[in-house]
Amino acid sequence: MAKRESAKIVCELLINELQRLKNVKKKKRVWVRDWIKKRNTLGATNNICQELSLEDQSSYRNFFRMDPSLHLYLLSKIKVAIQKEDTNMRLAIPAECKLNVTLRFLATGDSFSSLQYLFRIPKNTISTFIPEVLDAIYSALLDFLKVPNSIEEWKEIEKGFNEKWNFPGCIGAIDGKHVAIRAPMFSGSEYYNYKNSFSIILMAVVDANYCFRYIDIGAQGRHSDGGVFDHCSLRRMIEQNKLHIPENFVFVGDEAFPLKSYLMRPYPRSELNTDCKIFNYRLSRARRTVENTFGILVSRFRVFEKPIATSVPTAVKIVKTACALHNWLQTRYDSNYFSLGLIDKEDLEHYTFTPGSWREESKSNGLIQLQPLPPRFPDRNARELRNYYCNYFNGVGAVPWQNEIIR
Repeated sequence: MAKRESAKIVCELLINELQRLKNVKKKKRVWVRDWIKKRNTLGATNNICQELSLEDQSSYRNFFRMDPSLHLYLLSKIKVAIQKEDTNMRLAIPAECKLNVTLRFLATGDSFSSLQYLFRIPKNTISTFIPEVLDAIYSALLDFLKVPNSIEEWKEIEKGFNEKWNFPGCIGAIDGKHVAIRAPMFSGSEYYNYKNSFSIILMAVVDANYCFRYIDIGAQGRHSDGGVFDHCSLRRMIEQNKLHIPENFVFVGDEAFPLKSYLMRPYPRSELNTDCKIFNYRLSRARRTVENTFGILVSRFRVFEKPIATSVPTAVKIVKTACALHNWLQTRYDSNYFSLGLIDKEDLEHYTFTPGSWREESKSNGLIQLQPLPPRFPDRNARELRNYYCNYFNGVGAVPWQNEIIR
């Protein structure tokens, strides 16, 4: 009986204590931190950005990768899409702030934690709006990233390769890169590549002026590199004749791609005589445009210097938007978009080749080269076309310096 009474008393005490705790008012959480409230006066958008715009436009261009005039133009194109309405609870973040954070993120690859202190915007808010801003930028600049779809457009690209790189019939240099990403949760080995890291694959075609003409992004890093090309939309559109490519026009690629009647790759090193070496050299001159384009992309958008620490869908948006921005800025600035020392340079009078500075920097960045494919037995038309180019480059299409360069 005594034990029952004791248990009853203990239960009553516990019930009373629980009731007391229930009635205790929870401490009110801070709605907005004090330092974030000072965004409009001390945040980067209304502070250092305005100062650079008025006093040092070259530094402004370095900060955002574009001049104030282009920045304003881009803001006008996306403002409606990214500006939210104010509420009774709080004021919406201005569209300009959102654009500034996104451009700075692409330019530097800084963490969201770092950006929150610079712009006085919480990192969880940044992670929410950056994908929206990326989508808006990509949509606004989509015209600068369209795949050619007429004979006239392909002939214009071919003219550039013929005049600048002495490769008639070439309509694009193709290459691919593994874009390093942070290991996705619960993904297992899906994104695990041959370099023992995690990645998505960017397949791209570039014209003679270092502009992307086609991109395919998102294939999982575990896929074999040859398999990526086999499954990309470009191969299907070419072989189904949906792009209106003139007959005998070709793309050029390296050993990571198969030899096709529309895609030239070098002769295997085991088969190299002088004529084949000259063909490989002439092909490499045109193909280096895509290598240099990737180098420019990483130099301008440092987000690619290390694994991208976002979700896979956001990483795909980052790559697509950076490519669109690259084309837009390359078109607007032309040769002033990047320093000449950044890309490869040939001195044709002294037969010397100077690698671009990006090649040294690329050893530590987040773009990884595709694996070479073992030589396959191509169809007869592909072999005959490569032999035709080989004979042409060693005959009527020879350039004066080629024999000296290959020595």
